[in-house]
Amino acid sequence: MRIGLICPYSLTVPGGVQGQVLGLARVLRSAGHLTRVLGPCDGPPPDAGVTPLGDSLPTAANGSMAPIAPDVSCALRTIRALRDEEFDVLHLHEPLAPGPTTTALFLAQSPMVGTFHAAGGSLAYDLLNRPVRWLSRRMDRVFAVSDDAAAMARDSLGGDYEVLFNGVEVRRSREVAPWPTEGPTVFFIGRHEPRKGLAVLLDAMAGLGADVRLWVAGDGPDTDELRARVAGDARVQWLGRISDEERTARIRGADVFCAPSLRGESFGVVLLEGMACETPVVASDIPGYAKVARGGDDALLVPAGDAEALGAAIAKVLAEPTLATRLVVSGRERAEEFSMHRLADKYLEAYSSVAGA
Repeated sequence: MRIGLICPYSLTVPGGVQGQVLGLARVLRSAGHLTRVLGPCDGPPPDAGVTPLGDSLPTAANGSMAPIAPDVSCALRTIRALRDEEFDVLHLHEPLAPGPTTTALFLAQSPMVGTFHAAGGSLAYDLLNRPVRWLSRRMDRVFAVSDDAAAMARDSLGGDYEVLFNGVEVRRSREVAPWPTEGPTVFFIGRHEPRKGLAVLLDAMAGLGADVRLWVAGDGPDTDELRARVAGDARVQWLGRISDEERTARIRGADVFCAPSLRGESFGVVLLEGMACETPVVASDIPGYAKVARGGDDALLVPAGDAEALGAAIAKVLAEPTLATRLVVSGRERAEEFSMHRLADKYLEAYSSVAGA
């Protein structure tokens, strides 16, 4: 089967949707299916199986900045790729985000499957309600990564959505050697913006020991302000953007993987990445995370925005090896339930059903 996965977000910018698309493509190829990923790229494509569609334009969306490509040149490249590749089925991720997915919805002749990732409301869906509803009906089957994402799509577009989890590349995660550390180490990765909660983690560091290190990966609009807040604290190392391989190595090397997000997370795939890497996870107790991690078993979950509780949970994991081991064992089993191979099998069933129809 010739499969085309279309991502509206720049594939060279780290992000949850981008990671899902690229990971799903790798697993589909390993199963023998001809699979290409189409999406914007701000630089060299991150994978040999990627067809770049041009540069992105950062745009405010869902409390964050989405690197989308709604320009004419991207649309023309998308049309050309769809014509040249002759896909048996197209899988559109965030189908109604402006850019290549909406271009495909207007013009593609192949059967189409769609997956909705976002939760929490969409101004674009509200403003473009009637044409967006019409476009959404061009898809043969539609999925959402969580109940919250399904509710958002249903409220804006109507229709029924099959809820299908995000996946994590469990096997690939364990093939990477752990990054070396120089003492107890906490790892954070994410965009430096309010909803990701990095400011809360930095405040929590004030209550942790002088030997505790913090690796901070990623960047964003708040980077300079946050760096100034902890200027002179040699325990905090700012890494900037890092490769996927380094990301995995850092998670595996850390003693705690921390996800202190405050809101806007429809599915806690980042927690699954920590579990797959066999690292204890400490995270905020928000709906998208609580549906993935069973608090006290797979991860320690604390009230969102509570720096004192976050610091206490991190300190507890660092001080109690038995607890850390228990979280790793349970988390590893939980990650297996959400493996990318299981997810690929479910999507292959959907592809076959729409292609056959």
